[in-house]
Amino acid sequence: MFNLKGKAALITGGTRGLGRATAITLARNGVTVALNYRRDDESANQALGAVREFAPDSILIKADLEDDAQVRAMVAGAATKLGRLDILIANAAATAFKPLLEAKPHHLQRTFNLSVGGFIAAVQESSKYLGDGGRVIMISGIDSIRSLPGHGILGAAKSALESMVRDFAFELGPRGVTVNGVNVGYIDTDSSRFYMGAEFEELTNRAAARCALGRLPTLEEVAAVVCLICMPEASYLTGQTIMVDGGLSLGFPLAK
Repeated sequence: MFNLKGKAALITGGTRGLGRATAITLARNGVTVALNYRRDDESANQALGAVREFAPDSILIKADLEDDAQVRAMVAGAATKLGRLDILIANAAATAFKPLLEAKPHHLQRTFNLSVGGFIAAVQESSKYLGDGGRVIMISGIDSIRSLPGHGILGAAKSALESMVRDFAFELGPRGVTVNGVNVGYIDTDSSRFYMGAEFEELTNRAAARCALGRLPTLEEVAAVVCLICMPEASYLTGQTIMVDGGLSLGFPLAK
């Protein structure tokens, strides 16, 4: 078990998929959580109910991360309503899954404004509240290091975020705040099922076979790594993007 009792966290995209699993794992270990979402009220309320079973003072905060003013108000609101802010987890992402040759300016603007601009604004605003022992964690994906059809825009944004993790680590390090990324590789979420479509099962089986462990992770296993970084004992880990992919990115691509 992790000992994070009394801490407060803000998770962007915190009501579905890995964000939801991370929120529940943090709550189970004593963290009060502010769950950000954009529009799906039903999923948000269901996620909040699950989190409040362990952290009854947790809250929802609705905000569009493409809007700088909304991002800053979200962070300030979370810190005010929770009474403090110790952990920022940047999990939200959105893009148009299109080949770069077909990408339009608004596809680029939406992806980079939300993923990159939203991250910068959230960290800037959070830096007003994070003290010694504070944590910033950015959730990345395998498209930052591997070419995936239709992922060119998002992969570029994730690569930019991994670079910013290193820079923010040095800017916030003197305050005792660590900044790290978690690259989740291939995981089973609503987004991956939507993207893969009818090929989901086949591609999932192929990815699992190429992992060193011969299987894909559960969302809870990835969330546990995020929580591990939040532990006080992880205070010397910073500026890193940790691959939590079961060895998928290291395997020989032609192996059977």
